[in-house]
Amino acid sequence: MKSEKQESPASFDIRPPNGLQVTVLDVGGEDFAIFSYPLPTVQVPSCLSAAESAIAGALLKGHSYKRIASSRRTSVRTVANQVRSIFKKCNVKSRIELAARQGVNHV
Repeated sequence: MKSEKQESPASFDIRPPNGLQVTVLDVGGEDFAIFSYPLPTVQVPSCLSAAESAIAGALLKGHSYKRIASSRRTSVRTVANQVRSIFKKCNVKSRIELAARQGVNHV
């Protein structure tokens, strides 16, 4: 019988985010840990108009088109048109690509 080598799992160097805080709550005799940390300030490209900058910032924070439209008191279609303009100006095809270009890692 031939023995097979088992590979060890890959090791990862995972560091906690800056400012990580842990709060432990006792709820009905069970302990729950709540982890929180501040999100970095979102930087948007300078080539965008004021409206586009606001929308790009919301996109990079992970907000949906519907939420953006509601907060800006406009239609989802208007937001979609503005997002298309943002992507074109920034030469990207998705919010993930926009986030990667802006150095954001939490979209």
